[in-house]
Formats: sequence, structure tokens, C-alpha cells
Amino acid sequence: MKKQTYPFTLIPLPYDYEALEPYIDKETMYYHHDKHHQAYVNNLNKALADHPEYHSMTLPELLKSLSSLPKEIQTAIRNNGGGVYNHNLFWAAMTPQASNKPVGRLAAAIDDKYGSYNDFKAAYKKAALGRFGSGWTWLVSDKTGNISIISTANQDTPLEANLKPILPLDVWEHAYYLKYQNRRGDYIDNWFNIVDWQQADILYTEN
Repeated sequence: MKKQTYPFTLIPLPYDYEALEPYIDKETMYYHHDKHHQAYVNNLNKALADHPEYHSMTLPELLKSLSSLPKEIQTAIRNNGGGVYNHNLFWAAMTPQASNKPVGRLAAAIDDKYGSYNDFKAAYKKAALGRFGSGWTWLVSDKTGNISIISTANQDTPLEANLKPILPLDVWEHAYYLKYQNRRGDYIDNWFNIVDWQQADILYTEN
């Protein structure tokens, strides 16, 4: 993923809107990407427009240094910068050519930590169902390579906790409501059919 700086732009989907059907429908992908994600991009650029001293910073750099930003833009950068960053990862975390199981070093790490892929899925789903309201569920790793499952509210990111995102799941209602209505559990179960485990392993193993 190219490291952008201001002005940020909406990255294109790496597949067609309908490519993830029947698990995520074409209409949801269109509104989620072209409307919701675009709004985060627009509002992020608006927040940074009058602060040229931050125009050379990447999204991860901005999000890791929220507390040092001017107070008048901290919330806007947290919400909209996080929205852009999280969605960039989310689109890349899915593929029409899913392997349906972890691969590489990440597969071994999941087995070591959770015992099996099925046990990992159960723990991940529990975290996703347990997120009250809007937010995200993540598989993350720390600086030593230890993995864990966490949940963040709204558009907060794991970067603030010095954790590396490996696998994100958007559990905001706009990510699934057109197809699944209130059935978040069904959305989570079906989402595992389109996880790009190759990409997740790349994120886990890269420096």
C-alpha cells in the first residue's frame, strides 16, 4: 500500500464492487467505499488544510502522534484519519480468491496462540460481537511478534497502543446492514470466507 501524505485520496478497491458476493453485496461495497470512506478522506484533508506543517506526514505518523497535534484538530484526525487508515487496511484484507485458512508464519503463530484456526475464529468472533456500538476487531502483533485479538471503538486504531494491525474487521453497521440487518454474527461468519490470509501474513512478517 502506497504511503500517502496530504492531500490524501481515496484508494481504489482492489476488486470489483460485486467481487465479494455473496458474502458482501455489491451495493454495500459501493456505499461503504465510495460514500463512507470518501467522506473520511474529505474530512481528513479539511482538518489538515490550514496546517501545512503536517502535510508531509503519513497517516501512521499522524495517528501515532495524536497527542502532539494541535488540540483543535486532534479529534478530527483521530476520527477521519483513523477512518481512512482502517478502511485502507480493510479493503486489502479481503479477496475473492481466499485461501480459507491462515498461511505462512502467521498460521503457525495462530496455532501456537489459539490452538487451532477454529478456536481463533471463535475468539475473533467473540470480540467482534462484544464490541458495543461502532468499531473494529483486530488481529494485531506487538514488537516481539506476539499476536492478540483486540477491539477498538469508532475509528480508533491499534497504532496508539504501539500494535501492528494484521487483520481488521469493520463492525460498524454500515459495513453489513444492507445485507445482514442486525445479524452481525452472520456477517462475521461469512466474512471469514473472503479473508486474504496472504496479505495478513505479509503484514505480520514485514518489518
